[in-house]
Amino acid sequence: MSDKEEHKSHRIGWLRAAVLGANDGIVSTASLIIGVAAAHSSTSAILLAGVASLSAGAMSMAAGEYVSVSSQSDTENADLIIEKNALENDAQGELQELTEIYEQRGLKPDLAKEVAVQLMQHNALEAHARDELGITENSKSQPIQAAIFSALSFSAGAALPLIVTWITPQASLILAVAISSLLSLSLLGALAAQAGGASILKGTLRVTLWGAFAMGITAIIGQLFGVVA
Repeated sequence: MSDKEEHKSHRIGWLRAAVLGANDGIVSTASLIIGVAAAHSSTSAILLAGVASLSAGAMSMAAGEYVSVSSQSDTENADLIIEKNALENDAQGELQELTEIYEQRGLKPDLAKEVAVQLMQHNALEAHARDELGITENSKSQPIQAAIFSALSFSAGAALPLIVTWITPQASLILAVAISSLLSLSLLGALAAQAGGASILKGTLRVTLWGAFAMGITAIIGQLFGVVA
């Protein structure tokens, strides 16, 4: 890789968890606050709902991400054990398998076999994990890291509508929370797209539109329940 090349794949693990957590923190907490406010609740009740959303959401995100990524990690480890046993019991068969993989990628048979032999001599399990199973250091699952990033990013996202709720008069609360949250979502989408090398406009519109939709739905529900009450 030249000095001018800056690939993005090494960021996939933490970027996914951080963006997902912050996005959920903003959308879920802002939507809940707007829904409760639309039901004509008191400021203290609105703040209590927001704090509960932050606490429960952060723990839920951490637990869900940990379980999900742990399951993926268990599958990867099981595949590595199978591959290790295959290498111990049928090294020639595994060499042929790796050779065929390189042939399918465009190498001539003799060169494919030579590459397979050298890579297996260097680190056979690593070669098969990478080229047969698609498992690399950059892509390997890290449950604890994913859980921590999710919890912290959710809390950071959820804190924004809570702060706005705390400092804004109740008369303009819904509008202030909605505008500040949508602006934050658009910024988050742009930053995530830039870090991941994707379209900034597409990333911004994607999170902003879905956030606006979620807030609009909860506002309608809160208004309906407020009328009934």
